[in-house]
Amino acid sequence: MTKKILIVDDEPNIVMALEYSLKKQGYEVFIARDGEEAIDILEYSAPDVVVLDIMMPNVDGYQTIKWIKNNKALVNTKVVFLSAKNKNSDIEKGLELGADKYLTKPFSVKKVITEINELIAT
Repeated sequence: MTKKILIVDDEPNIVMALEYSLKKQGYEVFIARDGEEAIDILEYSAPDVVVLDIMMPNVDGYQTIKWIKNNKALVNTKVVFLSAKNKNSDIEKGLELGADKYLTKPFSVKKVITEINELIAT
């Protein structure tokens, strides 16, 4: 069965780079430009992994992960924060909110894919 990934980011270049590489790896990829769109998608689809930016318009990544963690249907969904917020306090907050991984921008697409593959394998 094809694994599903939801990329939530408001930067088109990041979305395109990740989407292209993840599709090449055989993943089914969904895209949301902010947390509001992500929640709309999550209401009818439970992806295996959500790659989530923090600083976005409307609903930010922190609000989005809280919504995910409070949704029983998404109990097995892994969350990877991918953010330019790279202070230790930001990383700690992301992990405290329930993220499985916290990666910082700028990032290597290869590293992000390796992390996603590891999460899916567990």
